[in-house]
Amino acid sequence: MVLTKDQKEKIKILLRNKIRSKLDRYARESTYMPFLVKLIQDEEKVAAYSFIHSVATMLGMSIYEEVARIIAEPSSEQVGVKVDVGGALSDEQLKVIERIVSELRDGKRQSNKEQETKEVLKASSAHGRTYKKDRIADFFMKRKGKEYYFEIKTVKPNIDVFTASKIKLLQWIARKQKPIITILAFPYNPYHPQPYTRFTEQGVIDKKRELLVGKEFWDFLGGEGTYEELLDVFDEVGKEFKQKLSQKIKEVAEKQKT
Repeated sequence: MVLTKDQKEKIKILLRNKIRSKLDRYARESTYMPFLVKLIQDEEKVAAYSFIHSVATMLGMSIYEEVARIIAEPSSEQVGVKVDVGGALSDEQLKVIERIVSELRDGKRQSNKEQETKEVLKASSAHGRTYKKDRIADFFMKRKGKEYYFEIKTVKPNIDVFTASKIKLLQWIARKQKPIITILAFPYNPYHPQPYTRFTEQGVIDKKRELLVGKEFWDFLGGEGTYEELLDVFDEVGKEFKQKLSQKIKEVAEKQKT
């Protein structure tokens, strides 16, 4: 067993609280979806789609970060959620980062995080300015003296999102003025059991050094086997709320009819 009993219970409490809150407060922003209802021919399924999408959004907004904190805490000196990276950015640092990303997008270079880090740190930080934008890391941990800053994203981003994340990861290095480890993480692999591949990535991300997907991400935080145990925890809580979730979907569908 990788996750302790205490960790599993903390994750269960987190999930239960979030689901209860969703059940109590959820109301469809739009109850009128005439074209979808006509195509699907099942108002309850349409209601289910709306509710499940809301639950998926909830997962992405808060739960994954908190679960990461619970998992990484015992083996880390420090952990944090929504951590302000701080620091400042100079015009030269921004130009270097812009050049790196532009060359990656144009296929003029291959992504190499180690080399990119050297170039960013070599740029002068003189006359840096404090920018509020893009300075919050979804998750942070300090382990064995090394600082890790994570951007946790939805699993199928487009090229603009990949590019924005790449810029952010490099800017964090510039802000800290030291070789911190910045990582783009996805909570699961939608292409399982095949390796994660996304055509919109287009070589912008260094897959070996700054990308962790699904099992790789969770096992990196908690050790080998963490991912499977985490799925078991989610499964257990899901079974607890199965009846209540089904009833909520029926209630939403009934409101649609009235």
